[in-house]
Amino acid sequence: MLKYIVRRLFMLIPVLIGVSILTFSLIHLIPGDPARSMLGDKATEAQLESLQEELGLNDPYIVQYGRFLGDIVQGDLGTSIQSKEDIALQLLHKLPATIELTIFAMILAVVVGIVAGVIAAVKQYSWFDNISMTGALFGVSMPIFWLGLMMIFVFSVQLQLLPPSGRMSSSIELETITNFFLLDSILTLNWAAFKDTFFHLLMPGIALGTIPMAIIARMTRSSMLEVMKQDYIRTADAKGLKKHLVIFQHALKNAFLPVLTVIGLQFGLLLGGAVLTETIFSWPGVGRYVYLAVLGRDYPVVQSTILIIAIIFVMVNLLTDLLYKYFDPRIKYE
Repeated sequence: MLKYIVRRLFMLIPVLIGVSILTFSLIHLIPGDPARSMLGDKATEAQLESLQEELGLNDPYIVQYGRFLGDIVQGDLGTSIQSKEDIALQLLHKLPATIELTIFAMILAVVVGIVAGVIAAVKQYSWFDNISMTGALFGVSMPIFWLGLMMIFVFSVQLQLLPPSGRMSSSIELETITNFFLLDSILTLNWAAFKDTFFHLLMPGIALGTIPMAIIARMTRSSMLEVMKQDYIRTADAKGLKKHLVIFQHALKNAFLPVLTVIGLQFGLLLGGAVLTETIFSWPGVGRYVYLAVLGRDYPVVQSTILIIAIIFVMVNLLTDLLYKYFDPRIKYE
């Protein structure tokens, strides 16, 4: 297994180089000029040329890319053009917010999706099966931005039950240790902060987790239906095993590999797809950070952030592959 992990880590190098080339090329194709964005429309040509020279934007494409790649190899993510702050420090502050939101959304999606999928498979063609799978179809089809806006309108504006935006109320004080607010509130026994943070997480977490929840539910149902037709399931039933043991210890464990693949892929996609959710709910994470950087033509921020997200995505896929062996001991890594 160790050789397999090392080989996968080495395979990460060409993937990241490809991602860096693609990102660097696409960001430079976006219309607009960072210098113009910083100085405004009233800037003179002399001022623009001076700032472009200072930022290295006048250099040839290959020179700019080489400089970016050289900095990345040395562990330097660069400096933001807009804020003049170190990008690594900004990501260190914003990445926990995105990871916390993604984990919350993923836990919600996995729990609800698997439970709904299992019940729908066991009670095939029942009212629950029809309603849950119809709901899953709507969940996959529903745009996140529309769902987020409707949730804000209903639960914040009309019912005034949940906060519309942000990560925590300004009136709440919290001693940050890990920058994961839920974890920090538990570590410091600050239950007021825990309650406030949880309520702030609910709407963006549900909005972000809707699509993976629907996909996991449909995949679980499909995989369970296929496994429950196997001979060993009929044998377990014939031996008189309790129904819940047959479903969870025999059927679900053997049906879980395709579901695990979907969970791994969806977790990685949520990290990169949180841009809309974080923008709508003003969530101070990496997604909103990239969105504002694109608007401001902040090339170093966009390039470095997408590269970090790509690394996390690949590492999540590697962890998913390693978990296969737990659910199916017959799998061998070469």
